[in-house]
Amino acid sequence: MRAVQVKEFGGPEVLEVREVPVPQPGPAEVVVDVEVADVMFLDTRLRSGWGGDFFALSLPYVPGGAVGGVVSAVGAEVDPGWLGKRVVTQTAASGVGGGVPTGGYAEHALAKAETLVEIADGLSTQQAVALAHDGRTALAVFDSAAVAPDSWVLITAAAGGLGTLLIQLSVAAGAKVVAAARGADKLALAQRLGAHAVVDYTVDGWEARVREITGGGADVVFDGAGGAIGGQALTAAADSGSFLGYGSAAGDFAHVDADAAAARGVTVVGLFDVVAGEIDWNSIARRAQAEVAAGRLEVVIGQTFPIEEVERAHAVIESRSALGRTLLTIGASL
Repeated sequence: MRAVQVKEFGGPEVLEVREVPVPQPGPAEVVVDVEVADVMFLDTRLRSGWGGDFFALSLPYVPGGAVGGVVSAVGAEVDPGWLGKRVVTQTAASGVGGGVPTGGYAEHALAKAETLVEIADGLSTQQAVALAHDGRTALAVFDSAAVAPDSWVLITAAAGGLGTLLIQLSVAAGAKVVAAARGADKLALAQRLGAHAVVDYTVDGWEARVREITGGGADVVFDGAGGAIGGQALTAAADSGSFLGYGSAAGDFAHVDADAAAARGVTVVGLFDVVAGEIDWNSIARRAQAEVAAGRLEVVIGQTFPIEEVERAHAVIESRSALGRTLLTIGASL
């Protein structure tokens, strides 16, 4: 089968489409004939050689932590009723709050039977895969924030896969959203999705502008940018507000001044604090699909690339020009 391999760490050029053996399922696993693979910012970081202290990668490896397609083989302990079903799933090596996002950029991928989620009627495989990570995480993060009607919400990396969902969820809850992103195209997307105000965080003093717009600071900050931008976003939180840092689009998680936050009564919650709770991830995945299928939530797929153009997929993410979710098409997507 064809798969993308990383044989050495480096730039997008180290991604090679090669012939590799078809995987065989273990007793509790299945093989998915992959139509679409999710492409994450984390994939680009790992490919570059970052994260060795956190992710046990050994070369060569196949990137990709989530896929959608049709179940073509099942292990001895798996219900054969899964055969032929359209599913979205994490790869067998991946896992919420653990594992390594590998094995997905391939024509066939292994998955654990327990992580399979059947794709809802009315949803395309592309939509389901775009929700594979972002839909679940967005709902988990949003649920933990208890966004109140008429409150102010600041969202950084607002034009990314998670940010676009959090804008819509916050607006639907009756909140007023300030969307922070980079460049006119991303800000226009945020406004189309319902943001009440937008700010470009490449402009000096953007966080002060947020405090001005909100009349003293946002009640809830959803930080998908991380790094120095996340640290600035924390200063835009209202006294006694909440700061939820779930992303690292700027290269790392937010640079948080914990003492300063505590002095203002700002509650700081990290992604691992959220995912450490008792969450039924399959149930929340089905809920995300149902919201999209019902038309209450739009999943933004900004760009798709065939497997032969995987280098471009990574390059567009690293250039910070990607909108919404980036996907790799491998088989015949429905």
